[in-house]
Amino acid sequence: MSTYSTNLALELIGTGQQAGAWGNTTNNNIGTLIEQAISGYASQTITDGADTVLLMTNGGSCTARNMYIVMTGTLSAARNLILPTNNKLYFVSNGTSGGYAVTVKCSGQTGVSIPAGAAATLVCNGTDIAIATNYMPSLSLGTALPVTSGGTGVTTSTGSGANVLGTSPTLTGTPVAPTATVGTNTTQIATTAFVTSAVQAAYPVGSIYMNASNSTNPATLLGFGTWTATGQGRMLLGTDNSTYTAGTTGGSATTTISSGNLPAHDHSITDPGHFHTNVVSPNPDVNNFTGPGDRGNLAGQTTTAVTGITKTNTTQGNGSLFSNTAMTTISPYLVVYMWVRTA
Repeated sequence: MSTYSTNLALELIGTGQQAGAWGNTTNNNIGTLIEQAISGYASQTITDGADTVLLMTNGGSCTARNMYIVMTGTLSAARNLILPTNNKLYFVSNGTSGGYAVTVKCSGQTGVSIPAGAAATLVCNGTDIAIATNYMPSLSLGTALPVTSGGTGVTTSTGSGANVLGTSPTLTGTPVAPTATVGTNTTQIATTAFVTSAVQAAYPVGSIYMNASNSTNPATLLGFGTWTATGQGRMLLGTDNSTYTAGTTGGSATTTISSGNLPAHDHSITDPGHFHTNVVSPNPDVNNFTGPGDRGNLAGQTTTAVTGITKTNTTQGNGSLFSNTAMTTISPYLVVYMWVRTA
């Protein structure tokens, strides 16, 4: 009784079988089945709306045995081509119309998706369909590889570097790039790690951060460091590395004036000129009046006016003027939220 080979399903004649007829079987094996397996070229219509399933026929011609399979048909969605699990090499081309990919796979497996218009070298490993090659030691192209396929779109570079794209690609997902050292000033792409390092370098421990409207801690805004609110009610003063040392505080918003902190001084007073009306009575005994109301009742009184007198008086001070009086000493200011980086 004949049996069949595992992968190509060739008929294997049993001992003493097919006497006088085994030539037909041999010719079918060699002239049909083996030729299909190593050089066969077949067209297969892909069903739109269901999987297209190919089987390996024992001892008979079948599409699944062919080396090169061209998929045809019009599709309204992505479809599947199911191949048998026989170990075999395939060249598969997606010649369908509609613009949809066809996934070539074994039943229940993942397989390989072939885009419309693309061709691929595939292999069945006994479980599923996989890409047959993933390494090329060298490659020479007759024409420029287009940008959509990962190439430059040009035959020679139009700028510095080996690969210069004709147009800027739109990146999706989470693309990565080499991170430059802090201080790099070139057209190299800046990664988030580079930006964070650059900002950290600009705000080392001890730095002051100020904001006139946002009270959010810089650790949240900048994404790094430990920041502590500082300088409440104080203005900043540059250090002179002597009297005023960085990090120290001092001063006061108000000062109380006393004899101890206000030196003795003089005030000059200038009289611009004025006059006094003097009431004079002929009787010396009635000059002892006590108020202007009494003057009007005196008989025989006269008045004289003294005018045009200018006098400069000097009063010696003793430093006690306005003693113990609080005075504001704040300069014009802008109020801000302020933090210092401590770690």
